[in-house]
Amino acid sequence: MADIVIINPRFEISYWGMEHALPFIGKRANLPVACLPLLAALTPGEHTVTLIDENVEPIDWERCRRADIVGITGMSVQRFRMKEILTELKEMGCFCVAGGPWVTVQEDYFGDLLDVIFVGEAEETWPKFLDDWKHGRHASRYEQPEKSDMTKVPTPRFDLLRMKHYAFGSLQFSRGCPFQCEFCDIIVTFGRRPRLKTSAQVIAELEAIRKTGISIVFIVDDNLIGNKKAIKPVLKEVIAWQERNNYPLTLFTEASIDLADDAELMELMVRANFIATFIGIESPDEESLREAKKFQNVRAGGTLLEKVRRIQDAGMEVWCGMIMGFDNDDEGIFERQIRFVQDARIAFSMSGMLAAIPKTPLHSRLAAEGRLDTSDVFEYGTNVIPLNMSREELRDGYIRVLNEIYEPKRYFERTDSLFLDPKFDYGIKKYRNWLTWPGQYGVELRFFFQAIGLFLRLMTRIPEDDLRREYRRRLWGLLKVHRRPGFVVGYLFHMTMHYHAYSLARRVANPEMQLINSY
Repeated sequence: MADIVIINPRFEISYWGMEHALPFIGKRANLPVACLPLLAALTPGEHTVTLIDENVEPIDWERCRRADIVGITGMSVQRFRMKEILTELKEMGCFCVAGGPWVTVQEDYFGDLLDVIFVGEAEETWPKFLDDWKHGRHASRYEQPEKSDMTKVPTPRFDLLRMKHYAFGSLQFSRGCPFQCEFCDIIVTFGRRPRLKTSAQVIAELEAIRKTGISIVFIVDDNLIGNKKAIKPVLKEVIAWQERNNYPLTLFTEASIDLADDAELMELMVRANFIATFIGIESPDEESLREAKKFQNVRAGGTLLEKVRRIQDAGMEVWCGMIMGFDNDDEGIFERQIRFVQDARIAFSMSGMLAAIPKTPLHSRLAAEGRLDTSDVFEYGTNVIPLNMSREELRDGYIRVLNEIYEPKRYFERTDSLFLDPKFDYGIKKYRNWLTWPGQYGVELRFFFQAIGLFLRLMTRIPEDDLRREYRRRLWGLLKVHRRPGFVVGYLFHMTMHYHAYSLARRVANPEMQLINSY
């Protein structure tokens, strides 16, 4: 029997990390990474497992010292902290293994700090390694010959995480994406054939996370609608479960822009209580999209703005990813990016510089062209050397975009353009009047007190007088149009996220700080 510890390192401050917003909502991290509870569920019962997420608790080094196996996972933005942790563990004499997104694309990065690496998915290789280890014959590298059968994936062990410290839960319905975006590592790791869990698996996971007390859940699929035909029956089962349980969970996810072309799919998502979806829009310029092989964004059926508006009108807010630094981009891209985000009424835009991830087609192409920064810490925030501007111009333009879109006046102009529409609501409230909904008075009363508490924290903890005045003025404007407490809480959350993005943008602009690339 093995005594196992699995660690997720802390993240650097980032757009999605919500570090500047978390104190207002009383949480330590935004959401748990999906792999920790899943790896625990994949571990045979004869072994013991301890999960450590450094984003919510410090690493117990003595616990690691006693373990037979210490595993670590992480993405590219965690690689420096991963190396620090592994160095400490090896000095203690620990047996170290690693997997996850970064090891998958950069297998030799940690050198002799690792005894075993896992490349790609691990539903088959993790149990095989543990059996090999038990019999003293383990290999140094494991990679599955085939993609995982998602219908056999077990329910994650959420009970082994300190769920009360997370703002949101995380669940996965499917893996894989049918598209071929040049810069994306998802198709490298998960492939282009979407693979779905069964409806029964999804419902079991919803039940499991509901028991933790979490009420807002991020469906972490990189493209929930990669297989539109297959996801619809699953969504219908989710709707039935939500209705049976009086809608205990609010959901948000990631999807491709072709969601706007399927009215039935949008309605199913809204009735399942999806309130928002993140969409990789990337660029307002068609030539840049074609260059990146983002062909789904240039298909017929309307402009990108029209498609975003159709999704919003259906009852879901749209968040987006935007990229600067494509070969087609010149210095005019920065103003075009700002204008698009404003016109699209998108509050949250993860705007960043193009980055080339190892093993992606983009990385291979730029390496062949001699246009990659091969250092480990990028002086200009990205390893991509742009074609139609200098690295300084790309960096400065990125900093400008980030600061301008989160300048308070610009941010609230586009946010209020959507939220102050009297007809706008999201999720199931788009279809059901809460005033006639049994049991909702109690729910909305809870939201009422949450709104008061969140507003008071914003007003007492934000040091900038001008921001506090702006927030008060904007909230008063909202209350003239919308008074449902749950809607008000959502708007106040947008204020906390604005404060995070605003603070991050100012940090990025500080020449004394390490440059952060949002993408």
